[in-house]
Amino acid sequence: MIDLKKLEQDYESFYAQIKRKHIDEELLESLKTKLREAKRLRRELEERQALQNRLSKTFGALKASGGDISELSAQVTENKGAIAALTELLRSAENELEIEALNLPNPPDSCVPDGKDENDNVELKRILTPRVFDFKPKPHYELGVEKGWLDFERAAKIAGGRFTVMRGLAAKLERALISYMIDFNEARGFKEAWLPVLVNRKSLTGTAHLPKFEADLYLAETGELSENDLFLAPTAEAPLVNLYYDEIIPEEELPIKLTAHTLSFRKEAGSAGRDTRGMMRQHQFDKVELVALVKPEESDRTFDEMVACASDLLTSLELPHRYVQLCAGDMGFSAAKTIDLEVWIPSEGRYREISSISNTRDFQARRAKIRYKSGKTNKLVHALNGSSLAVGRTLIAILENHQRSDGEIALPSALEPYLKRG
Repeated sequence: MIDLKKLEQDYESFYAQIKRKHIDEELLESLKTKLREAKRLRRELEERQALQNRLSKTFGALKASGGDISELSAQVTENKGAIAALTELLRSAENELEIEALNLPNPPDSCVPDGKDENDNVELKRILTPRVFDFKPKPHYELGVEKGWLDFERAAKIAGGRFTVMRGLAAKLERALISYMIDFNEARGFKEAWLPVLVNRKSLTGTAHLPKFEADLYLAETGELSENDLFLAPTAEAPLVNLYYDEIIPEEELPIKLTAHTLSFRKEAGSAGRDTRGMMRQHQFDKVELVALVKPEESDRTFDEMVACASDLLTSLELPHRYVQLCAGDMGFSAAKTIDLEVWIPSEGRYREISSISNTRDFQARRAKIRYKSGKTNKLVHALNGSSLAVGRTLIAILENHQRSDGEIALPSALEPYLKRG
């Protein structure tokens, strides 16, 4: 969540940054109005409390001297009532302000380029050269169906569209990739965690998946909406970050670097007509995630380490990819800075996102109340997250980039020990 104190102190500076994410100006004006009202009520309450202190001292002195306290007593009573009323009004105003602030995204870092959408993103560099085929490469869905590795029709009978049944090589490859990714990340200092696949409303609010993106989440418990609602996890980011919800972490325990595999679930609201063939955009998918909780001064270095980890993983799988700096208008809600890694998809003749690494600064930590002890002071950590990698899209990239003319796959040597296990 945005820092409301800083916002109150310098609204214009905040406005100049956050409008780069193309936020509705009416929402910003509404927030400004609520800020002013909360500030007015707080000032009036403080004045009334100061008056009460003065009245109490005068009342005590007058009573001790035997003077007439009836008029003063009435003033004390009236002022107490005003304080109680103002306290309730301020509580209500601050609650409304916080609810509205939950719908405001993280302002982008000053280094993030301006832009409206993905067309304004900036390519930073390319790793490995896409293969030149001496035959026409098949898309993964054709290749997979022909070989009996992917079954979309039977998946649709079970669950509907945007689901996949994998068999044979595809099933073994999915399992091998998960194990390989976790081992690779652990070798880079990220400790493995195994997590619940159900996440509560509080946790999803902490990572800012709620309230903004509720339409894209699967609610696991029906009935009246409440704080006890459970949702299917949209990514391991949500449970990993919230392992430390409302905690004060000893400084010596930082940085905390974690990796986890989870099944992830998204309704893909608003994606009708996009990537309807194959496995590129699914309702259920495997993903291996990186999350780091660090001191602010370690934030940028850790971000670079996470980008390098995901990129080196792709390189080890012999997959051409590129770094893309997201512009302000294309960044995620929580992100202050994001670099996407896009992998080459031969059948499409273009790069597609396979990993997104974001630094949220103290935005998620403020929402989830994650702090660390620095001397006698409690400070907010910085939270970072990144895909390492989207497993299904990695499988797609391997099938397409490493296919042979006979339809078989020349699998990356890094995966051989993992495939032999099964």
